[in-house]
Order: sequence, then C-alpha cells, then structure tokens
Amino acid sequence: MKDIRAYVALLASIGAGLIGAAWPAQAQQAPAAQPIRLGIVSFLSGPAAGPFGVPGRNAAEIVIEAINAGSIPAPYNKTGLGGAKIEAKYVDEAGSTANQVTEFRNLVQRDNVNAIVGYISSGNCLAVAPVAEELRMLTVFFDCGTPRIFEERSYKYVFRPTAHATQDNVAAARYVLHKMKDVSIYSGINQNYAWGQDSWRDFVLAMKALAPKASVDKELFPKLFAGEFGAEISSLLTSRSQVLHSSFWDGDLEGFVVQAAARGLAQRMTMVLTAGESGIYRLGSKMPDGTIIGARGQHGLMAPDTELNRWFVKVYSDRFGTPPTYPSYHMAQSILGLKAAWDKAAGAKGGAQPSIDEVIAAFENLEFEAPSAKIRMALGKGHQGISDIAYGTYRWNKQKGEPEIVDVIRYPAECANPPEGMTAQAWLEGGMKGAKC
Repeated sequence: MKDIRAYVALLASIGAGLIGAAWPAQAQQAPAAQPIRLGIVSFLSGPAAGPFGVPGRNAAEIVIEAINAGSIPAPYNKTGLGGAKIEAKYVDEAGSTANQVTEFRNLVQRDNVNAIVGYISSGNCLAVAPVAEELRMLTVFFDCGTPRIFEERSYKYVFRPTAHATQDNVAAARYVLHKMKDVSIYSGINQNYAWGQDSWRDFVLAMKALAPKASVDKELFPKLFAGEFGAEISSLLTSRSQVLHSSFWDGDLEGFVVQAAARGLAQRMTMVLTAGESGIYRLGSKMPDGTIIGARGQHGLMAPDTELNRWFVKVYSDRFGTPPTYPSYHMAQSILGLKAAWDKAAGAKGGAQPSIDEVIAAFENLEFEAPSAKIRMALGKGHQGISDIAYGTYRWNKQKGEPEIVDVIRYPAECANPPEGMTAQAWLEGGMKGAKC
C-alpha cells in the first residue's frame, strides 16, 4: 500500500510538471495594470452647464472610452495611460469656490483619484491651484483662461494645456483692426471677476499698442451669471462705439446676444465675442451676421482638416447629435496631453507604470498633437500651453440652416502670447515686443 501511494504521488508530480511546461505563458503572465482613477470636473448643472460644462463632460466621456479601447488615431492608438485603463469620476463644478475646494479635497482624500482634469471658471482654478500643490495632486486645468495662474506663482502639480486669455484678446484686437482699419472708439462688456477683468484689460492694452489713437467709451462689468442685461444694453445704445468687446461665456453669452439683437445693438456696432464659438449651434440664426467670433484657439469650424480632428468631430457628432465646440476641444486636448505625458513616462521605463513625479517630468515642456492644433507647454516653466489661434466672422447659412464662420485668419502662438518669464500685462504695456506674426 505504501508503494502504491508513492507511485501515485510520483505520477501527480510528473503531471504537474507537464502541465506547467505545456502552458508556461499562463503561469508567467504579468498581472494587468491597476486602473488609473481620474476626477473629471465640469459644470453639470446651472447656467454654464448647457453651453460649456456638458460639452466638456461629453468630450471626456468619448475620449476616455476611446483611450481605453485604443481606438484614437495615432499617436494615441495605444490602450490606456501607459497601458492602464482609465476609471472616471465626474463632479459638478456648480457652486461656490469654497465648495469646489471641498470637492477637490474629497476627490483626493476620499475617492483616491490619481489625477484630476477639470475647471472652467477662472475663479475656481485660482482657488484650487494652491490646494492641488498642498495635496500633491496632479491637476490639469482644461478651460479656465486667466493668465494669473502661472504668473502669480509657480506650480509643480498644476498644468494647463489650453492657452490663456491674453492670446484670445490680442488676436481679437488684430482681427478687428484687419477688418475695420478706421476704429476710433470702442466699448466692452465683461463679467466682473478674474476672467472678464483680465480679458478686457488685455484687449484694451493690445488696442493701445496697435491703434493708439482709438479710445474707450463704455466699460461695463455685470456680475457673473447675471442673465439679464437691459440696463447695460441701454447704456451701450447711447454710445458712438464702432466695436463692442465681450468675453461673455455660459448662459450670459446666449442671454446677452438674444437681448442685444432684439434691441438692434448689433446694427449699431460690431460685436467681438472672444468665446462666441461656444454658442453658435445653440444660438443659430439668433447670432447676428457679421459678429466677430473667437474660439479660444482654432477649434470647431476653424479647426484644420486633420485625421485626428475628423475622428473627434465624427465620434462626438455621432454620439451627441451636434458638432463639438471649443469647450469640448479643450477637454479633449487636456486629456490627450495627460495621455501623451503618461505614455512618454511609461516608455522611458520600458512600459512599466510611471510614478506621478515621472509623469510630471514628462509633461513639462511637452509638445503634443491635439485635434485642432499642436500644443506646446512653453510658458509657466513648462506648465502652460500655447497654440495657434483663429478668428472669423459669423454668418448664418439660410440654405443649409447651419452656422458658418468666414474670413478666417490664423495667428501663430508667438504672435499673441508673451514670451516665457514675462507677464501678459508687462508684455502688452511694452508694446508686445518680439511678437512673431
């Protein structure tokens, strides 16, 4: 009996060895990389949700799905972030800046995310940035535009692949003077917080440099999310201005355009809407023909015809029934920038998952392709992106029943951005020396 048990044991051991030799790959297969948890923050409720927050969130959804599937055109056709798939948690940006700081801490300390992509409001970005640094959380701002983020402080953990507002307003001034060489008086209506104040300052300083004889008439600063602009429109109707500058976005942009058109303001002066592209599909024929339109880059109808852009427009339009506008482009390029940095860091480690510090090092001074432009992390010590920008003139195509942007002019990034190490205000006050147009 003892000899039989020994013989059975010997056969079992030989069998186990044969099984191991027959399927060595199964025994040696490396465990799958743990998912990367991303916090995605955008306006999901309130007046900024429809024109801005939801298009941003929608872009995040389709880009993350495609990254996980490896279905984006090259150079983004490798699955995941360094091979690890993404799990997204979506957070509403609506509410006070204090609430956003609390939600940011919750994403880090409660939800244990690995990185955060988000924020439309410049006020929220200014409040969140130092908290990101305190908590050592890699944070990518996808839309907020105030140049103050990297001018007032240096950050290790904060990046913004989207160009800041100085570019928007310098290019707007150049386009205005290209189309209307005899401008002598102009006005502005902008929201009374960092974004609106910075935008108007930069436009005025650019106009002073380019058209020093032109003067300002009205400077109006209604509160953010005011929604009703009867008093401001009445004031503007008394002005002799030839041009009206506005950086309005969200529901304020749509409300102002409709209210102003109803009272004939667009027939009195040309409106220059630096964020106007975000509303062209929602406003349609209500947007006055001849309005000068910006897209905070060269997005949407002003984007170049590339494989990556064709892919993005098709996937977005098929899913949501409308073409993407610039908030969607900003979200897409921010997530793709994060992927480019993550993949670069993983490649340097032979495909192993990098640390956050290694991703940060790869992100600094990175150049990468986005659906509408090449992004260069050239300012803010390699943390602030720049790209080319375009402006055009709005026209409603009655035959097709769709918006058009015509007379498009593109401006190189170096034409509309201050050089590294110089604040926007100092560069503008110095006459934009070194601009390459």
